[in-house]
Amino acid sequence: MYKYRDIWHIAYPILISLVMQTLINITDTAYMGRVGEIELGATALVSVYYLTIYMAIFGFSVGAQIFIGRRNGEGSYAKIGDIVIQGILFLLGIAALFALLSKWLSPKLLSAIVSSPQIYEACVDYLDWRIWGLLFSAVSVMCRAFFVGITRTGVLMWNSIILTVSNVVFNYIFVFGALGVPAMGISGAAIGSVMAEGVAMLHFVIYALSKLDMKYYGFSSRIKFSPDIIKGILSLSVWTMLQNFLTHAVWFVFFLAIEHLGEEQLAITNIVRSGSSLLFMPIIAFASTASTLVSNALGASRAHDVMFIIRRCVAMAYAVIVPLMIIVAIIPQTFMSVFTNDVDILQGSVASVYVMLGFNLIAIPACVFFHSVSGTGNTRLALGVEIVATILYAVAIYAIIFALRADVAVCWSVEYVYWTVILLCSALYFKYGKWQNRTL
Repeated sequence: MYKYRDIWHIAYPILISLVMQTLINITDTAYMGRVGEIELGATALVSVYYLTIYMAIFGFSVGAQIFIGRRNGEGSYAKIGDIVIQGILFLLGIAALFALLSKWLSPKLLSAIVSSPQIYEACVDYLDWRIWGLLFSAVSVMCRAFFVGITRTGVLMWNSIILTVSNVVFNYIFVFGALGVPAMGISGAAIGSVMAEGVAMLHFVIYALSKLDMKYYGFSSRIKFSPDIIKGILSLSVWTMLQNFLTHAVWFVFFLAIEHLGEEQLAITNIVRSGSSLLFMPIIAFASTASTLVSNALGASRAHDVMFIIRRCVAMAYAVIVPLMIIVAIIPQTFMSVFTNDVDILQGSVASVYVMLGFNLIAIPACVFFHSVSGTGNTRLALGVEIVATILYAVAIYAIIFALRADVAVCWSVEYVYWTVILLCSALYFKYGKWQNRTL
């Protein structure tokens, strides 16, 4: 039986790591908010575009994490190392392929869908450098899956601090020019982020080699590609990869739709997104904790603990997030001023902030339940839920943004549609689905 203290012990390092990792995009936004409106708007579009590609890679690691958690719960520790190594080899190949395809296809795609020539040029300048961060991320996401799966999440906090501090320093050097480096603007933000991800990856590797008994977890000095292990992971993670890709692809469509309303509206949406990301990280942290604890519980034949774990994770998420939401609601412009000093954009963002705060109340239980669906190993069903939510979300985007061309605050209401569908479908699965005896 997991106590609140046990859940918090796993959740808070994940929370810190997610907050710190999100600060990469937030740091880029904050720097671009002081470079210009064009750069600020471009960062909104291209960071979500990059995130869409990244999340396909991350989706594979989520599937691997579920396997690792199940083997950890079973006590089959020696089988974990092969999962991690094969995952890294596979993702490095996928990351290199995505990076090369992006260099070729992305300029063509962005030129066709971005209406502002200035924003298009800024997007390409950023993505030309940023895309290579996928190679470092391929290793880092599998290291993260390993540490979360074995419930040793403390390293995530230190890794994220290193990542964030590195990103702030490198961004300052390359964006504005320092230490003899010329000011590079939005390209400098991309270079700084890639270098920070490289430093964070090295920390994960050095920590694992120096602090853990690698043989205990089945890591060996001989590294060879094993298609059978990859096939096993893909049987579970391919649905998660598609699910994560769909989630962020439709979010990119949302930002693209806002871009067609105007550059100022896109800039407002970018800073609201950055503020939303900070509040959303505790939700993801408790959802990820619920997923790995559900996987461990089922691996240990304790299906009766699953609903208890989910309820406690939801309650703890509300306890952490609601006080933060109240503070933001009281001082919205002060909170948003972290991302820009443009008075017009700050004033224009207030209504959107209140809409954003509202849908987070639904997203808390929705996200925890949804991640727990994957934690049971039913990633195919999770993809089905995602498809239904994505279709209705896209319909709402078309109706509210493209057809009505509503105010930017009203545009944010599409999030209510998405999270309500996710919550209803996931809750129904745990009430009526046959998840108790799923094996991996």
